[in-house]
Amino acid sequence: MSNTGKKVRAHYRGTLDDGTQFDSSYDRGEPIEFTCGAHQMIAGFDAAVVDMAVGEKKTVHIPAADAYGERRDDLVLHFPAAQVPHIEQINKGDKLFLSGPGGQPVPVTVLNVDEEGVLLDANHELAGKDLNFDIELVEVLDD
Repeated sequence: MSNTGKKVRAHYRGTLDDGTQFDSSYDRGEPIEFTCGAHQMIAGFDAAVVDMAVGEKKTVHIPAADAYGERRDDLVLHFPAAQVPHIEQINKGDKLFLSGPGGQPVPVTVLNVDEEGVLLDANHELAGKDLNFDIELVEVLDD
């Protein structure tokens, strides 16, 4: 029975291939709720939950292409110092937000700050990484 189009609740623990945990709904105490197949989750996670039954647990390996995609060099951006307000308050490693198309916030990481300007990385922090998820389908909600 397919869960496509249904609102589901699932617990998960996400790890990198080296075993490093990057996220877990168990740590927050609440399962994540989303509509299966509605592109609210990364493609590989969505696909893993489609045919799960309530109470079922599974472990999936999701290649970067089906997770947050590969790293893209075109998402590393340089802004000249003259175009960066309050540049003296910005430090390497800071997380900032740019305004994207339509005004939505785009998270970026500061790679470098010098007298020339600021180098920013708009890739998702998990881009280019294969991910592993332990998933437990907790509930399929009735509409």
